[in-house]
Amino acid sequence: MLESSKVYGVVWWGLMVAACAMPETSAPVAPPVVVAPAPAPKIDDAALEQEARAFLAQAETDIQRARAKRALWSKAWESLVLARQAAAAKDNNATRTHAKRASELAQLGMEQLAYPAVK
Repeated sequence: MLESSKVYGVVWWGLMVAACAMPETSAPVAPPVVVAPAPAPKIDDAALEQEARAFLAQAETDIQRARAKRALWSKAWESLVLARQAAAAKDNNATRTHAKRASELAQLGMEQLAYPAVK
């Protein structure tokens, strides 16, 4: 039995050495193909200005509704003032951002009326 275990060990060890000595045969890997991204489409300045004006008009309407219900938050008013200033400076991105925030805050102020008053 001892003889067979030594033979088995030698055979096993020989197979391991032979496996390590053989070179790997693998297919050559092709380099990845890099595709340049398509250029961004041109943004129409008139469309951006029209969108900013639409956001500003919506904010004006929401602020008027909140003020009529006495639910206007001061931050909503401040955002509307900033949106008006940005519109006067022809900054469409800032106009859209401030007008959207003013509209959201005015709507939150009106939603707050549904909750009971805290004493």
